[in-house]
Amino acid sequence: MLKKSTILALLAATVIVGGCGAKSNNTNAGSAGAAEPSAPASSQASPSAEAPAQASGQISFYTSQPEEDVVKLIAAFNKSYPDVKVETFRSGTEEVIAKLQAEKQAGGVQADVLLLADAVTFEGLKRQDLLLSYKSPEIEHIPAELADPDGMYTGTKVMATVITVNTDQVTSLPTSWKALTAAESKDAAIMPSPLYSGAAAYNVGVFSRTDGFGWEFLQSLKDNNMTVIKGNGAVLKAVASGEKAYGMIVDFLVPREKANGSPIDLVYPEEGVPLITEPIAILKGTDNEAAAQAFVDFVLSEEGQKLAAEIGYTPIREGVTPPAGLKGIADFHILSGDLATLTDEREADKKKFTELFGN
Repeated sequence: MLKKSTILALLAATVIVGGCGAKSNNTNAGSAGAAEPSAPASSQASPSAEAPAQASGQISFYTSQPEEDVVKLIAAFNKSYPDVKVETFRSGTEEVIAKLQAEKQAGGVQADVLLLADAVTFEGLKRQDLLLSYKSPEIEHIPAELADPDGMYTGTKVMATVITVNTDQVTSLPTSWKALTAAESKDAAIMPSPLYSGAAAYNVGVFSRTDGFGWEFLQSLKDNNMTVIKGNGAVLKAVASGEKAYGMIVDFLVPREKANGSPIDLVYPEEGVPLITEPIAILKGTDNEAAAQAFVDFVLSEEGQKLAAEIGYTPIREGVTPPAGLKGIADFHILSGDLATLTDEREADKKKFTELFGN
């Protein structure tokens, strides 16, 4: 069983580009740099049992999930809520946040529901008073430590960053992160950019603050000619095709690619792995709160979590079995960091990474 301190650290771990319809009355109550809010009592309460069934209209869903997964999620949601139209915008976490901030500056965030890589991202939005408190009835089946205590966001799955290898080029699977700094992997490894991927940004924050790694580890990756590319999908493609022999990647992508016949495998390094929980949240400016709540409820429900497992993710809900090839939450050796520090220092970490790698 995970210690509470470890699970709290896990919380810290935590592309269709569709047209998003304009909302004439979707205004944002927050402002940049605003103090962390005390949510009004009405927003703290769960909706009445009949409210989700009445959900209809349109919501805009911003996410960093792969396109095919978004399509499956919305199709399943619409079986239960056929009167809700879900418009999507999909990109890397950092680009989605950039879009949100641009909309905020322009006078109003257009998103209703947000599902992105890690809790650090949502802590930043929480500090700006951009999130609406909602404690879904489904959270009773999710470890309490994996949901924001103020109800601003809730983890939806567990995703580890691991090493993936091309098994045509690497005959002996590595056991340590040091494999990426070894002579045999010089010029042969690839990783996602923290300027695009929220998971990668989280990884930089964790590795740079973990004993035995630090910025020295990241410097060693640079010295070994580690390639930095836009996102995890590009890393997968490079390793699966044999362009690169090693990759740093979120775990769920590898088993599905292996099942498709690619010569690829993954390892959970013995030192431990950074984990994210890909939280979901409702934006404070939503003009369709009932439909947004219904969408959150579905993602966290047993049906939604079984769908996540079928797609290939390790579910966060208790009692739902992870897919073949992936570890469950209790089986991880976790590398983590302090949530407040990771949030405070994210932009500085990305700047330092850019200075080091030139990306």
